[in-house]
Amino acid sequence: MAAARLVKLRNRGLEPAWRTPKVEQARDGFVAGTLRWARRLLIGGLLMGLLVIGGTAVRVWQVARIDDWAPADAIVVLGAAQYDGTPSSVFQARLDQAYKLFQRGVAPLIVTVGGKQVGDNYTEAASGKIYLEDRGVPADRILAVETGSDTLQSVEAVSKALLARDKSSVVLVSDPWHSLRTRTMARDAGLSAWTAPTRTGPAVYTRESQAHGIFRETFALLWYQLTHYSADFTYTAEQ
Repeated sequence: MAAARLVKLRNRGLEPAWRTPKVEQARDGFVAGTLRWARRLLIGGLLMGLLVIGGTAVRVWQVARIDDWAPADAIVVLGAAQYDGTPSSVFQARLDQAYKLFQRGVAPLIVTVGGKQVGDNYTEAASGKIYLEDRGVPADRILAVETGSDTLQSVEAVSKALLARDKSSVVLVSDPWHSLRTRTMARDAGLSAWTAPTRTGPAVYTRESQAHGIFRETFALLWYQLTHYSADFTYTAEQ
């Protein structure tokens, strides 16, 4: 019926109201305007996202360059891979930095932190403590917090252990690119935290490793800020 009515109107040289040029023009204008606004919103969103990512990357790079050796209650070494009690090259570089800070009197206590994988004989914290004792740090000046399988769990475990001992200020030792995220997490966990990252080890050997570290930590930090969950990268066995 509607089709027959449309044919009759057209035979008379008429168009239905919804097909008049003005109505069609208005409708086309509305669709075109909607598409323009959608494109603008999409482009604006992409630009904002790029600004946020770029700004975060710059902050990761800036904090990575900071060496704050101000006195603190404890030096905290973030764990990394260990092999039957022997720290990996990544972990050893962090422990050597903590030893240097301890020798210069930055803090009277070193905290090693980190759990273990299934089948391991040692935790990261225990292997770190053994390494530091072998270098001459007294056992009673090392606190091994043997828990944590990622950065967030480790930081929260350290915070709980130190606050229970009425200690709240820490110097964090990790890789340079890891510094901003660990500092952010530590402050969120109630600690007064600053950073003195290692300047040796696989994380800083090459331009490629540095760029990779900044890229990884930029998105890991954004993920943490959005979700308050950790997103960690596992170093390869060769490191």
